[in-house]
Amino acid sequence: MLVAALCLLPAAVAAPAGPASAAPGAPGGHAAASRPVPTAGEVVASARLAGIRDDPAALQSFFRALPKGGELHNHLSGAVTTEYLIRLAAEDGLCVDTATLTAVVPPCGPGTRPAADANTDTVFRDALVRAWSMQDFPPGGNGHDHFFDTFGKFGEVTWRNRGKLLAEFADTVVRQNQFYLETMVSPASESAKNLANQVGWDADLARMHARLVADGKLDKVVAEARKEADDGDAEFRTEARCGTGAARPGCGLTVRWISQVNRGSTHERVFTQMALGMRLAEADPRFVAVNLVQPEDWDTSLANYRTQMRMLKYLRGVYPKAHLTLHAGELWPGLVKPEDLAFHIGEAVDVAGAQRIGHGVDLVHEDDWQRVAGTMAARRIAVEVPFTSNAQILGVKGADHPFETYRAHGVPVVLATDDPGVSRIDVTHEYRYAAETYGLGYRELKDLARASLEYAFLPGASLWRGNPTRDGYRPVAACRHDEPGAGRLRPACRRLLDASPKATVEWRQEAAFRAFERRLTLGRTAG
Repeated sequence: MLVAALCLLPAAVAAPAGPASAAPGAPGGHAAASRPVPTAGEVVASARLAGIRDDPAALQSFFRALPKGGELHNHLSGAVTTEYLIRLAAEDGLCVDTATLTAVVPPCGPGTRPAADANTDTVFRDALVRAWSMQDFPPGGNGHDHFFDTFGKFGEVTWRNRGKLLAEFADTVVRQNQFYLETMVSPASESAKNLANQVGWDADLARMHARLVADGKLDKVVAEARKEADDGDAEFRTEARCGTGAARPGCGLTVRWISQVNRGSTHERVFTQMALGMRLAEADPRFVAVNLVQPEDWDTSLANYRTQMRMLKYLRGVYPKAHLTLHAGELWPGLVKPEDLAFHIGEAVDVAGAQRIGHGVDLVHEDDWQRVAGTMAARRIAVEVPFTSNAQILGVKGADHPFETYRAHGVPVVLATDDPGVSRIDVTHEYRYAAETYGLGYRELKDLARASLEYAFLPGASLWRGNPTRDGYRPVAACRHDEPGAGRLRPACRRLLDASPKATVEWRQEAAFRAFERRLTLGRTAG
């Protein structure tokens, strides 16, 4: 298990018509008059974006330079480029099964060849890239199965190199003009599995939990996960050269971990991983939340979904400080039976008490989906939207995607990448896709970036007052008269930033927006 870099950094195009669309310039469908008055910089940036909509090169420059908040939904094992994974496989002396193109441990016997051969054999290298990512995948093929199969093929590489993976991806996040990262890993996975097998399953959840914690058994796994994190942090800092004159960009990134739970496992393993992740989140500030992973449409995932939601409800009562974000509704008609589309997001919200929803693609197929969306809006439960992942796995894109529906119902929306290495994209691609597909203007894009920090699992008070998804992003009184990026702050604003990691990162992004808009005002290119 790998530790995060725990640095806390110091200090328009018309929207498409239709019943699910938000009013232009008014995320969530609220009247434009209720939004804050655009600043001069926002007016310039909006005009610039509208003026380059037919210029691909200028658009790419604009979106790459655009400050883009935080990355809240991604899996570290799928985050880095496939070429980097191949390089690590070669450095570790791993082999590749030539029939399945799966990385395996040495020595390289019959039916395998050294991964290092990819350094000189371009045909072999290209085959690995295609097998370990969505590169060149046929548009009409089964993207779902190919996507999920990649993780088993390169898994032998990723578990060995979590510190190096973080160093690589943290640099990418910073270069994409993002300021915060939450990434998913599986802490002490083998020991958690062994403990689950030892304890067995008990349908009485309180008794099951008591058996896990008896004699310090679960705490031993927590300690192992924290040691794993310490070791990974050391690897990260070495790889990123943190604390030296040659430090890589990712050294300054604020990073937190989300513990993955394999939803396709047995009841006892699922419950043990949940309890481990939540206990870890309360014991170690580097860990913030729990999430369920693996395909939601697997037979075991479908059969056990309601039981797993009840497990989470119980454990949230035991560990109230641990956060919860859930892959829910990553389904589509034809992938599962109609009845399996009817309740997953609703159960994640109403039963498990999820604070964010990942994907949420099948929203309008849920029973009483308007009520579900209304509940998410009222409780400020954000939906994490990775457009490319949804298109590659489910074939859902454009007007079929519920992005506009969520916004029209006032649900907070954040953009994410999911597995950018596997998908062969970056977050710049996702923001540009949103703008071009749904006609978003600059202020709407700016609010999407702000939302990705507002709904992050960072402690402390927000920089924004009220409900910014509903009312617009207006600074709290303490910082209302201070200028982001200015060298000197009023005492009240300084006290807020000193006390709140969340407000600190939000303030840093506002300074970046101010600089971005100033460059455009001065007539310089966005990049």
